[in-house]
Amino acid sequence: MERQGISVLINNYNYGRFVGHAIDSVLSQEIADAEIIVVDDGSSDESRSVLEAYDSRVKVIFQENAGQAAAINAAVKSSSGGILCFLDADDWWAPGKLSATIAAFRSHPEVSLVYHRLQPTSIDGSPTLKPIPRTLCSGDLSPQLTKSAGWWPFPMTSAVSVRRSAWDAAGPIPEQFRISADAWLTGIYPFLGDVAALPDSLGFYRIHNNNWYRPIDDVSMLKRRMAHWQRSVEATNRFLSFHDLPARLSLSDHYPYQMAAAELDGVNARTRLKLAVEGLFFAGEPNLLRRTRDALRSAYHLPRPSRDVGFSEAAK
Repeated sequence: MERQGISVLINNYNYGRFVGHAIDSVLSQEIADAEIIVVDDGSSDESRSVLEAYDSRVKVIFQENAGQAAAINAAVKSSSGGILCFLDADDWWAPGKLSATIAAFRSHPEVSLVYHRLQPTSIDGSPTLKPIPRTLCSGDLSPQLTKSAGWWPFPMTSAVSVRRSAWDAAGPIPEQFRISADAWLTGIYPFLGDVAALPDSLGFYRIHNNNWYRPIDDVSMLKRRMAHWQRSVEATNRFLSFHDLPARLSLSDHYPYQMAAAELDGVNARTRLKLAVEGLFFAGEPNLLRRTRDALRSAYHLPRPSRDVGFSEAAK
C-alpha cells in the first residue's frame, strides 16, 4: 500500500550561502504539509548556523562527509512521504513545483519517476542558457536506455522525484556515486516503471565551478565523465542482473563516451565520418533534428591526432 505525503530531501555540502534560498523555495510552495529534510554532509562553512535558524520547520541531519549518495540515502531513511523530491542545496524551485509533481504521480500510477526542466542560472541567480533538458522523454524508456547504454536527455537531481515504492524496490543509491547521484536515479528507475516529463521549468540550476553540467569540458572533465559513465554502466548491469531483469548495457553503445574518447585522442577522416553516422542513429537522443545537428557538429569539431599534441599529452 502506497504511503501518503511528500518529502523534500535536500543534500548540502559547503553551500551555506545558497541552502537558505533552496529551503525558502520549498517553504513557499502551496503544499503546506511537505516534509523537509536537509542532510548536511560534513560542511565546514556557515551551513550549520544557517540550517539551525529554521528550527522545527526543517529536520536537519548533520553527518561526516560521505558524498552525495550517502547524504540522499540518509535523508530518505529519515523521511516518511510516499513521494520523494530531491533538491541540491545550490538550486531552488519555482512556485507550483510540488503541486505539479503530486498531480503527475496521482494521474499515472504506473510512473516511478517524474521530472521537469530546470532553468540554468549564473551564480547570482540570473538566467543563462536554455532550459534543460531540451528533449523530454516519457513512458517506458527501458528499451531506449538498453540501446544507448543508459544515456538519455536526463534531468538533474533537483528536477527528479520518485515514488517511495520504486525507491524501496531499487534500494539505496550505491555510495560510489559521491557526486552525480542523479545518474543512479535516472539510470535505474526507468527499468522499474514509466517516466513522466513535465514541460515547464519548475526549478533553477545554479552554474558554478563545482557543477557537473557545464557548456565546455576540459581534458580533466572529459576523463572524469568517461570514468563516471563506465562506472554507471557497470552499476546498472549489476542492478539488472541482481533483479533478474533481462536488459544489459554495453559501453560500446554509449555515444557520448565514444565522442569523449575521440576528443581526447583525435581522429582521422574515416573515424570522423564513422562517428558522425553513428550519431545520426544514436538511441539516446529521440529528437531527430537535435540528434542530427549534434552528431554533425560534434564530429566536425573533433581534433586530428596530429593537431593538438599538447591536448593529447595533457590527457595522458
